[in-house]
Amino acid sequence: MKNALENIKNEAIEALSKSEDLKALEDLKVKYLGKKGELTAILKQMGKLSAEERPIIGQLANEVRSKIEAKLAESQEALKKKVLEKQLKAEKLDVTVPGQTFEIGKKHPLTIVMDEIKEIFLGMGFDVVSGPEVELDYYNFEALNLPPDHPARDTQDTFYITQNTLLRTQTSPVQIRTMEERKPPIRIISPGRVYRSDALDATHSPVFHQIEGLVVDRNITMSDLKGTLEMFIKSLYGEDSQIRFRPHHFPFTEPSAEIDVMCFNCHGEGCKLCKGEGWIEILGAGMVHPKVLTNCGIDPEEYSGFAFGLGLERIVMRRFSIDDIRMFFENDMRFLNQF
Repeated sequence: MKNALENIKNEAIEALSKSEDLKALEDLKVKYLGKKGELTAILKQMGKLSAEERPIIGQLANEVRSKIEAKLAESQEALKKKVLEKQLKAEKLDVTVPGQTFEIGKKHPLTIVMDEIKEIFLGMGFDVVSGPEVELDYYNFEALNLPPDHPARDTQDTFYITQNTLLRTQTSPVQIRTMEERKPPIRIISPGRVYRSDALDATHSPVFHQIEGLVVDRNITMSDLKGTLEMFIKSLYGEDSQIRFRPHHFPFTEPSAEIDVMCFNCHGEGCKLCKGEGWIEILGAGMVHPKVLTNCGIDPEEYSGFAFGLGLERIVMRRFSIDDIRMFFENDMRFLNQF
């Protein structure tokens, strides 16, 4: 039995000395010192020894256990140190190496022009107001004097969610909500995304942006509308810009007009950009229909107002000579980096 204990000690110490990782050490610990280990198996045979031999073998077994445990602790400490050194070497950081340069983000071209337009109208005393993109039929159509049989309500043009809920086709519902909540005088613009069931091509998108304006107060006239839009266009395109009004029809304004800006490329002579007309359509406008004011609880006998709306993408495309609306939404960095 003494020889067996000596052999276990020698084998264990040699195996522990050759271990390459902590898991191997744990396996050796179980093999030699575990409940079913080799040392335990020897100690179970002590009942066969005489009374004189038991203390001697017991002392020897304790010495063997102590030496194996000491070697195990020593090997564990050495391996932990080795692992730490390897980790530190792998994670070594040279603080003298220049840091990684991160490219600063830029504004999207739509945002660039949107912010410019906001600043122009803020300078004229307008508030910027927003509203929900998922809208009720009442605010998107009915309150704006669009009867149930109006073509604009058709499912071919509108994304309906339920019979009375839809993705707004214009930002005009924000004007209705504002007139319901505020008393005149009102002077707001309402920029935001709108949705229409259009096939995607170079000039059409099912998602685009509108900026609509509204002024309601006593004694508001068509000349106030003309002066406001002239100041806006001159601020956006330059002091030499000229606009003209053409009669039109919108259900929510009366009278209504479409506004053109003189082509800034040919200055009215006619070119490819303006298709030979010398003028470019830029927005629609008019005096708020009395029925719309009544729907919002505003007395049309006491107050009047004007409204206008323009497509942001159309403005940006002309500003930067972009010929395909899809570029705004495809996130192509070759395009975006130009701004």
